[in-house]
Amino acid sequence: MAARREMTRVGIVGYGHLGQHLVARIQEEGGAVGLRLAFVWNRSTERLRETVTPDLILTDLREFAERGADIIVEVCHPDIVREHGAHFLSHSDFMVGSPSVLSDPEVEKRLRDAAMHHGKTLYVPSGALWGAQDIQRMSDSGTLQALRIRMSKHPSCFRLGPELRRDWSEGEGRRVLFSGPVRDLCPLAPNNVNSMAAAAMAAPALGFGGVKGEIVSDTGLSQYHVVEIEVTGPNGFSVTTVRRNPAELGAVTGRATYQSFWSSLLVCQGHGGRVFLC
Repeated sequence: MAARREMTRVGIVGYGHLGQHLVARIQEEGGAVGLRLAFVWNRSTERLRETVTPDLILTDLREFAERGADIIVEVCHPDIVREHGAHFLSHSDFMVGSPSVLSDPEVEKRLRDAAMHHGKTLYVPSGALWGAQDIQRMSDSGTLQALRIRMSKHPSCFRLGPELRRDWSEGEGRRVLFSGPVRDLCPLAPNNVNSMAAAAMAAPALGFGGVKGEIVSDTGLSQYHVVEIEVTGPNGFSVTTVRRNPAELGAVTGRATYQSFWSSLLVCQGHGGRVFLC
């Protein structure tokens, strides 16, 4: 007789499009891949009650530990990571879907220290960051000299702070909104640059201050987002990738990101006491 699969209990924090996708996948496929829901939390429970059974709805996030989740997945807002991330790591592994908040050195240190102290893993999904593991290996070996990421989208797909917000007409074309260190960019566009934040976490040799980010608003990009990554190493070594992620107008997240996030969740097990790019 085959051994019974050990089930990983997953807490989902946030029930927007990505949270709904993950909950549905766990409900439909979780038994086959060793996942089951421990709880689902959202600021408003009205949307939850349409698709989630009452026993799985967590109304007070401060009571998360009572549900016994093995891993908690945040897919809602950087403030949740800031306020609850270290506490999550005192009980469970934690997958941070809003890694842009880690550009705050205090938050990054607090979560790294909590993971190490409690023997839990802080998981950072690679998302649209193509070649994340290769970047991480170069950083670890000391051969990563420079890393630049350019993200181009239709203006309707950006959720920008007031410092970067612009009025656009349909025919205005292409404009660079920001170019500089990812640490400076993350607070200005926290919902749009999580892939850049993942890059900074993958490349601690450069960090948030050394990884360069650029966001470009382009009215010609009506069907997809474009992410360009330029990696530089010693002796003239370089790699450039261009990723086109299909996306509707107004969509902050491209369609391919949903599958990427699910694939990341499937590898989140057994990496305790560290930061792990998944």
